[in-house]
Amino acid sequence: MDQSMMIEKVKERLPENRYNHVRGVVETAVALAEKFNVPAEKARIAAILHDVAKFSDREWMKSIIISENMDPLLLEYHAELWHAPVGAYVARTEFGVEDEDVLNAIKYHTTGRAGMSDLEKIVYIADLVEPNRKFTGVEELRQLQDQGLDVMMEASIKHTIEFLVSKNQPVYPDSLKCHQYFVQQKGKVKE
Repeated sequence: MDQSMMIEKVKERLPENRYNHVRGVVETAVALAEKFNVPAEKARIAAILHDVAKFSDREWMKSIIISENMDPLLLEYHAELWHAPVGAYVARTEFGVEDEDVLNAIKYHTTGRAGMSDLEKIVYIADLVEPNRKFTGVEELRQLQDQGLDVMMEASIKHTIEFLVSKNQPVYPDSLKCHQYFVQQKGKVKE
């Protein structure tokens, strides 16, 4: 499916403010991809589709998580997390996306995970810092891009975890493993 058709189909599924967010994520993801030598086309597709399931019916998403043998732990956490793995399913089944890196970028854009690809990091970061986001600390996160993709990702996952903890919300294990991965990487000596 061509990207203009993808965008139209995504637009039909989302309220205007969420569609504007998607446009901001696309713009940010493409810019980051170009800066960090990641295929911009992959970043554009993952960004267009990252929230495709965001406003899907919860019972339907739950049924997909079960029928597709996704991590059952998802069902023990807030349904807000469900749209990412279900979105990857929708990208594959309805939009014909077969690239595993693109699908993983969609799947992990809310939680992160240990050992993320550069594309996964870009979509996670773009979702957090796109121009429509207005939270305390967003400018500081945006300004980290000159320090590298890993610095941006580590700061982004740390920000997310701290936000959830401040709201007394549980943190999904993939997010904790993602943060731990970056902390451990800094401790390794390159030979």
